[in-house]
Amino acid sequence: MQGYFYGWYLKCQSKDETIAFIVARHKNGKSETSSLQIITKDGAYNIDMPGKAFRKDRVNIFLGKNRFGRNGIRVNMDNPGMRIKAKLDFGSLTPIKYDIMGPFALIPFMECRHAVLSMRHSVNGKVSINGKKYAFENALGYWEGDSGKSFPKEYLWTQTFFGGGSVMLSVAHIPFGALNFTGIIGIVYYNQKEYRFATYLGAYIRELRDKKVRIKQGTMELEAGILEADAKALNAPVTGLMTRTIHESASCKAYYKFRVNGKTIFSFKTNRASFEYEYPY
Repeated sequence: MQGYFYGWYLKCQSKDETIAFIVARHKNGKSETSSLQIITKDGAYNIDMPGKAFRKDRVNIFLGKNRFGRNGIRVNMDNPGMRIKAKLDFGSLTPIKYDIMGPFALIPFMECRHAVLSMRHSVNGKVSINGKKYAFENALGYWEGDSGKSFPKEYLWTQTFFGGGSVMLSVAHIPFGALNFTGIIGIVYYNQKEYRFATYLGAYIRELRDKKVRIKQGTMELEAGILEADAKALNAPVTGLMTRTIHESASCKAYYKFRVNGKTIFSFKTNRASFEYEYPY
């Protein structure tokens, strides 16, 4: 297959620390590689590996002897300038009701497909990166994935935890044959109930500028915005090659508002939001 990538994003967050592991395989022509990127509030790290190091089964991705998946993360790597050990155990996952892509999951030529594997689960364990230790005790985790040829030309993505819930929202430029449109997918998981936003359900943008977005769908409205960014550079795919630089704040100051039938269900600010804003305005 020409120009292809597949990867998982596994975020772990305690009261004081945030670490996301991004494990991926990328292919373009005869060139096939794999990688592990790690982002914290302190920095971003990248380890390149040969394509043959990547292996996947139903519930795990393996990079050599390193494992990422349903039960947790096990990493032991000693590369030049990058020494990492991780032993993290996951509790019961919170999957969403059905594929976040909805009917678009059936379309074969999508540039990028998204998957949400768990909105919220417990995380326990320890991580060491170049000697710095991170502890996760009764912490929280989020797990999603992407696959396709390239990341969208323009997009925003955000995820955060809050009391009793978790939010994920993505807005992106979608090429669709000779046409293009702005696609929306999002989940508000709150008090064990799922509220879904999606273009295929009638969601549309009320506002998108200045690192904030407001989405409307029927009687529901969701708003999110960056208050203080803390972005670190990450690699992203372009026709399967990791040649693009994007920027993610793994743990930044942001706000979220959710209304149903004109009633505010929640409205809060947090210092621990994850956010990517790849729009020029």
